[in-house]
Amino acid sequence: MLGMISRRRWLGLAFAAAAGALAAPMAAPAPVFAAEPIRIGELNSYTTFPAFTIPYRHGWQMGLDEINAAGGVLGRPLEVISKDDGGKPGDAVTVANELISRDGVVLLFGTLLSNVGLAVADVAAQRRIPFIAAEPLTDAIVWEKGNPYTFRLRPGTYVQAAMLAEEAAKLPAKRWATVAPNYEYGRAAVEAFRMLLEKRRPDVEWVGEQWPALNKIEAGSTVQALAAMQPDAIFNVTFGTDLAKFVREGEARGLFQDRDVVSVLGGEPDWIDPLGGEAPEGWIVTGYPWYALETPEHAAFRAAYMERFKDYPRLGSVVGYTAIKAVAAAIGRAGSTDADIVVAALRGLELTSPLGPIEFRVVDQQSTMGTFVGTLTVQDQMPRMVNWRFGAGADYLPGAEETAKLRAAN
Repeated sequence: MLGMISRRRWLGLAFAAAAGALAAPMAAPAPVFAAEPIRIGELNSYTTFPAFTIPYRHGWQMGLDEINAAGGVLGRPLEVISKDDGGKPGDAVTVANELISRDGVVLLFGTLLSNVGLAVADVAAQRRIPFIAAEPLTDAIVWEKGNPYTFRLRPGTYVQAAMLAEEAAKLPAKRWATVAPNYEYGRAAVEAFRMLLEKRRPDVEWVGEQWPALNKIEAGSTVQALAAMQPDAIFNVTFGTDLAKFVREGEARGLFQDRDVVSVLGGEPDWIDPLGGEAPEGWIVTGYPWYALETPEHAAFRAAYMERFKDYPRLGSVVGYTAIKAVAAAIGRAGSTDADIVVAALRGLELTSPLGPIEFRVVDQQSTMGTFVGTLTVQDQMPRMVNWRFGAGADYLPGAEETAKLRAAN
């Protein structure tokens, strides 16, 4: 009798479990790919600039998983082979060549520093392989040193300087000083800002400049030299640990008191958030107000990112995510992994990013991704941009005729 009851009970439990399994919603199975993966090479300065590159890596990893969960590209999964370029052009060239020759990648993307991006762009041209320069800001990479195989994602120094010059021209300041890291990006940013501000304000005077070595700023002497110039305003291009040192020393010595500061990248959480409550107030900056941007594209991206990484996105996150989406869109549009066909597909490619729709212009292979300009403040002991506005890259980039002349200069 006991055996009969136990058996019946067991059958009842088994039936209930089976019924429950049938009724419960089942997670969508991961796609099973029969074909070999498409190998993509990625390189960036992970050990040198982790504040930007770790969120950037999180971004492309999230985008990669979305792409593969949706079936991959051309019925094949994307596989990213990622390496550190050390923040040095020579090392980046070695890494890029290894990715192509040893790892068999069909496309390169990434890099942060402008001089590193230019070095990898040369490799792309020589090896005839598509390269999406995700972050390098020098416009030389798409203009005077541009080549048919290199595309740039982020808005460069011209767009960011144009937006800042628009705001700077409204200030009463006439005497300007500049401080920028002494390498390709720093020099390009200062040149662009000076040219664009002078167009709007022919009365401005440049009273001096400081060129600290990248990641080696001597903040005390730099601040002292700037103060001795007695400028009405300062154009700042420092970032990373250099920015933190410059801000702290400048605040301690009163450099920013009653003086306007315009700072490219100064509102990007990647670089300014480490200062927390020590962040300067009143600076006019380009940046990324992730906490206040409520467009549908960005809200969805932010929610997914925060759910996965238990952290808020930085601009690097947006760049990494959009870069891998551009890779997939280009190969999908090409219908092939052949380099020249993918390059042709990248020209004029349109896609949606967390910051809105973008297009890689045919004339210079520069994306029309935009950026934000606003005023820096501190809220709840964290830097925040207020009174910000978004500027689409297409509204600030030079027209086709002028761009063609710039590109023909190489």
